[in-house]
Amino acid sequence: MKRLAVLLVALALVLAAGCQQRVGVAAETAAVTAVLNDYIASVEKEDIDLYGKVMAHDAGMVNYGTNGAPIVGWNALKKIIEDQNAALSQTKITASDVSVKISPAGDWAWATSLWEFKAVMGGKTLDLPVRCTWILENRDGRWVVVHFHKSIAAG
Repeated sequence: MKRLAVLLVALALVLAAGCQQRVGVAAETAAVTAVLNDYIASVEKEDIDLYGKVMAHDAGMVNYGTNGAPIVGWNALKKIIEDQNAALSQTKITASDVSVKISPAGDWAWATSLWEFKAVMGGKTLDLPVRCTWILENRDGRWVVVHFHKSIAAG
């Protein structure tokens, strides 16, 4: 009898695992990669509307740029990007080593990438190696960035 109970529990676990929603990992990875590419395009083109489409607009989200205090909330982030757009020109971002991981349920993802960030500020050329970490959430079938952390590689 004990053996039958163990077998039934094992069978129930196998059936439960088989009934879980399957996520199209390749399609979701491509969708997240497209969002990250749009993020880069929005910065390069100084397109605040496109930037607003790829970012969550949460009041409590916290992001980290390459310097300064944490950026709390959509309104603060939007202001920083507008100021960045005013200060920089000829921005070019080359991403490499992009890695995207999708959660088993397909509702969130994390990604990492390296950037070669080039721009002109005050007549001087900036050339920065930037390390990026991203967290995205799938909201109603649309991926948005809910957190990023960027840092400049030392040395």
